[in-house]
Amino acid sequence: MKVAKFGGSSLANAEQIKKVCNIIISDPERTVVVVSAPGKRFKDDTKVTDLLIACAEQYLAAGSAEQELEAIVARYREIAVDLELSLEVVDVIEKDLRQRLAQDTNNAGRFMDSLKAAGEDNCAKLVANYLQNLGLEAHYINPKEAGLLLSDEFGNAQVLPESYDNLYKLREISGIKIFPGFFGYTKNGDVATFPRGGSDITGSILAAALKADLYENFTDVDSVFVANPNIVPNPKAISELTYREMRELAYAGFSVLQEETLLPVYRAGIPVCIKNTNNPSAPGTKIVLERKNTNGPVAGIASDDGFCSINVSKYLMNREIGFGRRLLQILEEEGLSYEHTPSGIDNISVILRQNQMSAEDEARIVERIKTELEVDDISVEHDLALIIIVGEGMRHGIGIAAKAAAAIANEGVSLDMINQGSSEISMMFGVKSSNAAKAVKALYKAFFEN
Repeated sequence: MKVAKFGGSSLANAEQIKKVCNIIISDPERTVVVVSAPGKRFKDDTKVTDLLIACAEQYLAAGSAEQELEAIVARYREIAVDLELSLEVVDVIEKDLRQRLAQDTNNAGRFMDSLKAAGEDNCAKLVANYLQNLGLEAHYINPKEAGLLLSDEFGNAQVLPESYDNLYKLREISGIKIFPGFFGYTKNGDVATFPRGGSDITGSILAAALKADLYENFTDVDSVFVANPNIVPNPKAISELTYREMRELAYAGFSVLQEETLLPVYRAGIPVCIKNTNNPSAPGTKIVLERKNTNGPVAGIASDDGFCSINVSKYLMNREIGFGRRLLQILEEEGLSYEHTPSGIDNISVILRQNQMSAEDEARIVERIKTELEVDDISVEHDLALIIIVGEGMRHGIGIAAKAAAAIANEGVSLDMINQGSSEISMMFGVKSSNAAKAVKALYKAFFEN
């Protein structure tokens, strides 16, 4: 059995959906299919999920959103007409959307999740309907009836353990099962969504629950590349990665997989293959537990920006019991999550996403740290980018840090931070956001061209 997940670009219009269905039909082992909401049809188009968010926001603000609702219905109508489906399915979709809008709006997060989930839910109905029109046995699967239970953290839900036993029963259903991604239901019966891009997570959960032989994730690229093609022209493709390598790369900016995707399949030992809907014969990139190092110590380079660093100094900090805990407690009390905490004897830096703090929040937090921890010096550095090099082979390599730092320095880029995790399969560099692309190109040249 294979679980195949198709992303929004693979389902953006009727032509793409026909490609998806041809891929499904071409392999009888693809019996479980997870679909995203329709994505962009062209560069400046709007994804259906974004249309749904705009609809929900308008309804919450004004109590009506007819124009926004019609824009969503029009997208599904266009697909249905081009697939030569009965327009009854469009009536079903419009009725579903109106029922969601009529729900209680007192809990804005719950209301928003219900609207956002409509993209995937109704796309699954369309795909199942089209397969049925082709004469195939296909079933739309309702996540509530299937037992996909999530925590009630709207917009950031986690799967509950009992879901796996519930979902295993899907094996008893014959034919092709079309399952909407991105959402499930709380124990109270409310719709709850994963973080954005969460259809990847749904596919991973189903693959693990059903004990599938392979989880295929179809997107719009032939494979994962060692660096962002928008930064490095024609980067090398990666044929194989380990779960840990992909997890590190996804966290640091690789957008091929949502960063929380791999945990269920990793625990179940199920390999993942990333493939291209528009070129399904390409081998893609395999994600496995272990691999042979055939491409040098570094497997990939990723970067992400939008970080800031709170830098704290205090003489004899290392002798002060509980200093680090109290510093992080201030951030916790302010509702901030942090990414990294590189430190020295008398100083510590906390790296976090800067969009968590307004200017007023920052001033208050700096004052709290000054006053409550009696520090000698504190500063905040904005507009940082984190660049990460990842590879299982780095654990046994010599001179990796020196080679990377020299490559960046030779481009005239100053390093604000170097950090290596205890696993030794990744190394992180902090630079100014304006220098990130230059640094990535330098690292690519050092590890993949020379």
